Amino acid sequence: MQFPNYQYSEAFAQKMDQEDPMRKFRNEFLFPRVNGKEAIYFCGNSLGLQPKSVKSYLEKELENWGNLAVDGHFHGEDAWYHIRKKSKPALSELFGAHEHEVVAMNNLSVNLHLLMVSFYRPTKSRNKIIIEAGAFPSDQYMLESQVKFHGLNPAEVIVELKPREGEHTLRTEDILAEIKKQGNTLALVNMAGLQYYTGQLFDMKAISQAAHSVGALAGFDLAHAAGNIPLKLHDWEVDFATWCSYKYLNSGPGNVSGIYVHEKYAESPDLPRFAGWWGHDEGQRFLMEKGFIPMHGADGWQLANSNVLAMAAHQASLDIFQEAGIENLRKKSFLLTGYLEFLIKKISGESGVLEIITPENQLERGCQLSLHIHRGGKAVFDEWYKHGVVGDWRNPNVIRLAPTPLYNSFEDVFRFAQILEQSIEKFA
Repeated sequence: MQFPNYQYSEAFAQKMDQEDPMRKFRNEFLFPRVNGKEAIYFCGNSLGLQPKSVKSYLEKELENWGNLAVDGHFHGEDAWYHIRKKSKPALSELFGAHEHEVVAMNNLSVNLHLLMVSFYRPTKSRNKIIIEAGAFPSDQYMLESQVKFHGLNPAEVIVELKPREGEHTLRTEDILAEIKKQGNTLALVNMAGLQYYTGQLFDMKAISQAAHSVGALAGFDLAHAAGNIPLKLHDWEVDFATWCSYKYLNSGPGNVSGIYVHEKYAESPDLPRFAGWWGHDEGQRFLMEKGFIPMHGADGWQLANSNVLAMAAHQASLDIFQEAGIENLRKKSFLLTGYLEFLIKKISGESGVLEIITPENQLERGCQLSLHIHRGGKAVFDEWYKHGVVGDWRNPNVIRLAPTPLYNSFEDVFRFAQILEQSIEKFA
């Protein structure tokens, strides 16, 4: 897309906001305050802001609970028995999947374990797993425990991909080369879709194709990709994926996760899985009989009935996403993060205080920029927070900033730049 001639001026930022077709959605959210002033909130990669509509969505379900009690499962608007179905249209759009390939359920780490039961089936000769080095700790713990569960040694089975010497991110060619190298010993590629620390967006289509070419499967943790970038999981032939909804999907702290399972597994009722009654054939569920018959598609991986209040908060945000459109948000994201990148480079210059380690190529990142702090350490982060910037500190020396297109403005970015300029003078 064509980028404007960015300028470090308040007038330019205000003009960009006035011309922004997504600007109305900012008013759909509540902003925290720091030291009595509205925060410059660049932390949607950890916890998204609360939609103002959440309160009414929750109140509706509380009224249903109060007025209907147990009858709310089958009576009234949006009966709880089928509540998972309401989120499917939005999820299918966000993840580029058929509705029967996605379902909201559980939490991310729980879902990773459940999916590994089905899709990590190691043999004596084919048991390797490829993951990026420095993956989110929960993913590392999950993989380690899954490998041990199969009686294997994580040090021998898990292959961690590291960037080349002197580089911060992985090259796609190196990922594909490692997949080819592992060949018929490779059982699974299980990486992040978008790396939480560096902000690098991986080529999930190319990785999936490469995994399949050697007889392996490909699954992704989409915690930092969901609601951040457009996804085409079905077309990319990703085998499985999971995500959380409390980051860019703005559904509330610790709220419901979701899974994607490619439809080619929908007709595989014998595929090993840990079963629960909500994944059982819906038409026979209340017969209360033995013999698990999985529902068609991703629904067959459910364990228990949905958390109605959590799903209501989730739906409040999903309805906003459907109105905004993920492709429209991506266009704004290019411009907004591009403006942040421009101002950081312009202001920090040769100061040596910080370095952007997120890929410069817009197609290889989402809205997040990760800044390697070379001087000042956490004191830089604390200085920014004192002036109202809510970002995210990650040991040992990275600050993550995520100008989120659904609710952040160009003026937010400009205001941050002014704070950055002051801090550069202090720490340079």
